[in-house]
Amino acid sequence: MKKIQISPSILSADFSQLGNEIKRLEEAGADMIHVDVMDGHFVPNLTIGPPVIKALKKQSSMIFDVHLMISPVHKYIEAFSDAGADIITIHPEATDDLSSSIQKIKKLGKKVGVSLNPETKIQVILDHLDKIDLVLIMSVNPGFGGQKFMPEVLNKIKDLKKIQKSKGFDFDIEIDGGINFENSKEAIEAGANILVSGTTIFKSNNGDIKKNIELLKSK
Repeated sequence: MKKIQISPSILSADFSQLGNEIKRLEEAGADMIHVDVMDGHFVPNLTIGPPVIKALKKQSSMIFDVHLMISPVHKYIEAFSDAGADIITIHPEATDDLSSSIQKIKKLGKKVGVSLNPETKIQVILDHLDKIDLVLIMSVNPGFGGQKFMPEVLNKIKDLKKIQKSKGFDFDIEIDGGINFENSKEAIEAGANILVSGTTIFKSNNGDIKKNIELLKSK
């Protein structure tokens, strides 16, 4: 079984102190940093772009797990790669040619992730699973932090895990959206090995990030 990893979402961090917030996460034992990139078009919100990622990357040696919620995504992949993204995750709905976008990320030497919204079926990515490093299962509708977890997506993780075992694939299964101390256990049991969490990590237990990361990892 893969090691359980925590990817804190900086969407819930103090944006006036982002560099310091990332240092705090690193010291607290986070495995990577989850960066949500939204364009106000593919999803109804705006966040950060390549210049901010580039500035933050200079201050940290951590893996930058960059989730692109932008459309059309293909033409922006290189900019985020150059900025320092280590994992680039895209949505099938945001590209005209998923295979081509996957290949582009690979050619740039980055790990490739594909994200499935709650209503997106696994069938959309079946033909690509042998080329994907990570599948991100959204347990909320993307676009805003702080939404309520949708437990029905756990079946999608279980189905994905079965396919993974039967085919001998080695991709990570990441879950993002409303993850807290209770449903994190369900997600791990279903087969997820990377948990994205924002509010729970930064706000629970009086902001004790180290304790919150450890609690999320424990089954």
